[in-house]
Amino acid sequence: MERATDRRFAFSFFLLFVVFLAVDCAGPPPGPALRSLAGSPNLVLPLFLSPANSTRRSPGSRRFLSRQLAANARMRLYDDLLANGYYTTRLFIGSPPQEFALIVDSGSTVTYVPCSTCEQCGNHQDPRFQPDLSSTYEPVKCSVACTCDQDQKQCTYERQYAEMSSSSGVLGEDLISFGTESELKPQRAIFGCENSETGDLFSQRADGIIGLGRGQLSIMDQLVSKGVIGDSFSLCYGGMDIGGGAMVLGEITPPTDMVFSPSNSARSPYYNIELKSIDVDGRLLKLDPRIFDGKHGTVLDSGTTYAYLPKEAFLAFKDAIMSKLHSLKQIPGPDPNYKDICFSGARSDVSQLSNIFPKVHMVFGNGEKLLLSPENYLFRHSKVSGAYCLGVFQNGKDRTTLLGGIIVRNTLVTYDRQNEKIGFWKTNCSELWERLHMGGASSPTPLVSATSTISDSPAPSPAVLPDHFEIGLITFDMSLNITYAELLPHKKELAVLIAHELGVNTNQVHLINITSEGNTTRVRWEIIPDGSSSYFSSSTAMTIISRLTEHQVHLPENFGSYQLVEWNIVPPSRRTWWGKHAVAIVVGISLVILLSFSTLLVWYFWRQSKVFSTYRPVDAPVPEQELQPL
Repeated sequence: MERATDRRFAFSFFLLFVVFLAVDCAGPPPGPALRSLAGSPNLVLPLFLSPANSTRRSPGSRRFLSRQLAANARMRLYDDLLANGYYTTRLFIGSPPQEFALIVDSGSTVTYVPCSTCEQCGNHQDPRFQPDLSSTYEPVKCSVACTCDQDQKQCTYERQYAEMSSSSGVLGEDLISFGTESELKPQRAIFGCENSETGDLFSQRADGIIGLGRGQLSIMDQLVSKGVIGDSFSLCYGGMDIGGGAMVLGEITPPTDMVFSPSNSARSPYYNIELKSIDVDGRLLKLDPRIFDGKHGTVLDSGTTYAYLPKEAFLAFKDAIMSKLHSLKQIPGPDPNYKDICFSGARSDVSQLSNIFPKVHMVFGNGEKLLLSPENYLFRHSKVSGAYCLGVFQNGKDRTTLLGGIIVRNTLVTYDRQNEKIGFWKTNCSELWERLHMGGASSPTPLVSATSTISDSPAPSPAVLPDHFEIGLITFDMSLNITYAELLPHKKELAVLIAHELGVNTNQVHLINITSEGNTTRVRWEIIPDGSSSYFSSSTAMTIISRLTEHQVHLPENFGSYQLVEWNIVPPSRRTWWGKHAVAIVVGISLVILLSFSTLLVWYFWRQSKVFSTYRPVDAPVPEQELQPL
């Protein structure tokens, strides 16, 4: 979904009641609340309030459980917040497991996937859930506590969102698995099996939503109520251009330098923090601290893309940032429909942005500070290289402060629901497990993690290529999160960008094949040596490969995020010059002979036409000729 569809809408402008027609017998009554639409980066939508006497245990019982629990579910995150509008994780439902890509949403309390019986569901990433194929599936039976289907046999649910998207279906219960890296064994849980979806929910690529909010049907509340995990979860979003990340359901040991903010569940039904002030380049903004405590306070929502501040706070923040950027030129944004605040003249290397843009700190009520790097408040201009735009906007007339995923890129965020606080720790999310000293699983690789293959088996591995090793060709496949029709008009532009990012000439980059894969497009590229050389040196080849595998290829947002699917290296051919060009020589000689023969035929027929064309009538006078002497 395009960020243009919802980015400027205010938090309360679209505040509506969500209709939740059916829940299990312990389900909370409907009430007003907020969430961001899964798949829509910025639109803020209603969510149900949890009653004060929900199934979440008292603090004492939670502490008792947490001392005995060690298991948690480690899961990888995929996609990219700015390019896709969301992050997804993989969840497995049923026996045997059926796999789904679900949007991670801390503002939602329901997990749902499309059902095989769905009459109005979009074309999503994975096949629909088939209850008949799962030996452990059970419908949530109809009761007085829920709205039932027409046959009065199964509980139903229905959700309607402010921009007219909706999801409805039946409630079922089945085994839910969390992947091979999870310590947590499969658990039975209630989820929604969609029979209808409309709007953005219909068109999004992801299959559905995994709800991490506060509420009886939240996957977190269900697992905590079973006593299988502690009442905490953590998210770690990849940095600018990286995407991906990691998620942990359950408790982890927080780093010693993690920064915490209180989170008062009685203050708001959403995950909130106590933001008191913001400083830019070491200077506090001249604002009344109460400005960040209006309406719903300061809300942290994983399903929202950007950050939204009340008017006074936004204007002060914008002016403070712009006052530090005298060396840059202000330019129009990528979308003419919006007045984005953008600057050109910066570098493309994200690691160097701190030398140009000021550092920002959020100051919490307990006095602790969270550092915001430039990637936490900027996004790349999709049409101008080296240009960036502010990812912080005014929240209309709403007094709520809404902090989306951009604020916490490359930041581990721990939602400690048991102790009612939220922790922040700046880190490289692709190295999370090592940094946390958590064994038993490999680190969550960036979005562009690849499986490398060598086309010629005797060739040594690229990681240990000797200096004299020669490479004749490099090929790689990349999967772009845009459709075939969107990519086709820009394939030449993409080739130029690929060449620039890999540090090679444009004539070295050849597009081999483009294949449509639904909402994504797979592109195969070929990199050949420059000029008359027949091979790359090992160092040159490894530089190119490293830029690919370490995600140093930065593409504008209009190309979406990408995954490096596969790369190959091919040794140079050892044939002689004559061997390499034999076919061309034979073809050339054949063409010369054919052309010569054709020329002779044309000349012959031309001469013959001249002879036959000298016709004279019978009575035509003929000049006298002398007889030759005998």
